[in-house]
Amino acid sequence: MSGTFLGMPPFPQAAGIATGDAQLRHNLRKATHTIRGRRASVVGELDDWAELRAAGKAIKDRTLRHLDVYLERLEETVTAAGGHVHWAADAAEANAIVTRLVKATGETEVVKVKSMATQEIELNEALAEAGITAYETDLAELIVQLGEDRPSHILVPAIHRNRAEIREIFDRTMSDWGVPAPEDLSDDPRALAEAARVHLREKFLTTRVAVSGANFAVADTGTLVVLESEGNGRMCLTLPETLISVVGIEKLVPTWQDLEVFMQLLPRSSTGERMNPYTSTWTGVTPGDGPREFHLVLLDNGRTDVLADEVGRQSLRCIRCSACLNICPVYERAGGHAYGSVYPGPIGAILTPQLRGTSSELDASLPYASSLCGACYEVCPVAIDIPEVLVHLRGKVTQGKGHAAERAAMGAAGWVLGDEKRLGLAQRAAGRARNLVPRRLPGPGAAWTDTRDIPDIPAESFRDWWAGHEKEKKKGGGR
Repeated sequence: MSGTFLGMPPFPQAAGIATGDAQLRHNLRKATHTIRGRRASVVGELDDWAELRAAGKAIKDRTLRHLDVYLERLEETVTAAGGHVHWAADAAEANAIVTRLVKATGETEVVKVKSMATQEIELNEALAEAGITAYETDLAELIVQLGEDRPSHILVPAIHRNRAEIREIFDRTMSDWGVPAPEDLSDDPRALAEAARVHLREKFLTTRVAVSGANFAVADTGTLVVLESEGNGRMCLTLPETLISVVGIEKLVPTWQDLEVFMQLLPRSSTGERMNPYTSTWTGVTPGDGPREFHLVLLDNGRTDVLADEVGRQSLRCIRCSACLNICPVYERAGGHAYGSVYPGPIGAILTPQLRGTSSELDASLPYASSLCGACYEVCPVAIDIPEVLVHLRGKVTQGKGHAAERAAMGAAGWVLGDEKRLGLAQRAAGRARNLVPRRLPGPGAAWTDTRDIPDIPAESFRDWWAGHEKEKKKGGGR
């Protein structure tokens, strides 16, 4: 992926996408507060939530320690069940494999069920270059695709759109895809869902190739698992003749017993439900039932580099629940697009720089997109210490090229703070010039003051006040 996202500038400036849009801020606040309220309610029902969380963490850590063993086991079981396994070192290789597999079928259209891995590698764009059209079938992904937009949330990719905006998108674009929206389409959620259902039905029945992701892959049996809320995924996974699943190598769990832990953790953390509405599993191919061909593309794309980092590797535990996004004050105000990645929010702030590196200004800025309040760690169902990784990555950025402005600022601060006399002179100078400080900063600081005021500078420093106070006490003979 490129260093910027749809041409967006680095995080501090891109954050204005949400901070400068009152409707977008309202949409984000309403949605995230609703989801996290539901999560808190269903998590509170379980007396053993802390134990479940610890178990999820332990399973993921054990799997990552022996990832090579479990990956080889998965390849064996998938192949034994009639599937084909392909290994992709990076995005280009994964896209080439999927494109080749689709072309081999002679088809020019594919349907897709939600897969962040394919968004990460920009598969839709690669397929389009090869003359193949990909149709998203998850409702939120469909909204994003029809609106020529980008996802802004892990669980609800169209979280930044309200009902009226979705109705306008459907009314304006559905006819271009062969099944126009009803003339009297309202913004009632049921009417919008029905319009999408009618729109997608033809694609489900006629498209012979599907592309999916997976929430989990069970090494012992070669089974892949997708959790979703609408049932569209089930249509994608069963009706086409060829199914191609693109899965990150970190999605492994060793056994079905391990999977059971995550089947409790994920629904409660993501949608605030006790049980997931649709859980689809498939193992290889079964004669007379489901796809005739199954291909599993195992994607690295930087994951082994993340695994090599003793602190950063914990980000590979992520089960894509989005709980950290829903609790994050920065995400709520900035929106998902500001992160310049398919992985927004706190998890994106640590995962993206590790997968892509920090050579671009955007990726180098992501570890700073946090107040380090720790709320993300508290709600993470697999106990990823996101603040710890953020600080770790900030150190790596600083040890590398760092930020020129930040280095200059820290150097000046160190020079002033390193000497008591220089600090006193600086404080007195600031106090005298306090009325000359603008309410909005110019240049690079302008974005910071778009949504906050510069703190008032006191007329005198504490040191000067204390010295004067002591002097007055001595004059009065007091203690």
